Amino acid sequence: MTTTEASVPATPAARRGAAPRPAARRRSMSRAGRTHDAGPLTYVVLIVVALVSLFPLYWTLVAASTDTHRVVSSPPPLIPGPNLFKNLSYVWHNAGGRGMGVALVNSTLVAGSVTLGTVAFSLLAGFAFAKLRFAGSGMLMGLVVATLAVPAQLSVVPLFILMKNLGWGNHLEALIMPTLVTAFGVFFMRQYLIGALPTELLEAARVDGANSLRVVWHVVVPIARPAMAVLGMLTFVQSWNDFLWPIIAMNGSTNPTVQVALAGLGTGWSTDWSVIMAGALIGTLPLLLVFILFGRQIVGGITQGAVKG
Repeated sequence: MTTTEASVPATPAARRGAAPRPAARRRSMSRAGRTHDAGPLTYVVLIVVALVSLFPLYWTLVAASTDTHRVVSSPPPLIPGPNLFKNLSYVWHNAGGRGMGVALVNSTLVAGSVTLGTVAFSLLAGFAFAKLRFAGSGMLMGLVVATLAVPAQLSVVPLFILMKNLGWGNHLEALIMPTLVTAFGVFFMRQYLIGALPTELLEAARVDGANSLRVVWHVVVPIARPAMAVLGMLTFVQSWNDFLWPIIAMNGSTNPTVQVALAGLGTGWSTDWSVIMAGALIGTLPLLLVFILFGRQIVGGITQGAVKG
């Protein structure tokens, strides 16, 4: 190198193309790995939001542990009363004609079956619409999305006639079969797989000799697990809280679900609000148990999927 070349300063383009100095690299890594501690105000806001979110559940417990006169009094009670186990026992033995135990079993069977069917069928249909090419796929997907604009109330009458002709009236099949797959589930899984499932990964599995079933089980399912968890949770909650179709298709006095059994508690000459709240407390506990058991897995799966993406 000549003296003239050594004395010429580096151009901006040369400086941009040059590798960063070790000190600059360390400062960049330090900024990238820096964690920000939340201040006291953040914790105060989180505590307030948590208390506001938990207050309806606490009020349900308070109302279920007292009597109707105290529930409707002004100001309302804020401390649990002595009648909790009495009201819970009454609901357990009298709700729905056969007791709350039968209603809980029916709702668990219906919500569990609907959740498994919706997740499985939505995964298969979403994968087909996202990554497979076949004639009319765009039109079929458009029809699936168009069904979301149709109110569910419009299908009650033809669906009831169909269930009656099939002999499923007052049977759990009438609640399970019509909701084994939903348009929302298909659309949700399709949109997730379009971005999360690389086409090159499918082609590599095909080159290795994997058939369609092995591709779905060993490639699609592991990648779609976060979306499957979210869809399963949403489907379970929706099926558990469903009221319109179960009260039409089922006999509330002999084979009720939880929501139908709770509706029967409000009938009579006067409404016993403490008993209704006790039933609502029993009907809410399974949902809380599901969130406690699977909430961490769902959040962890979503976070894992986001990091991998």
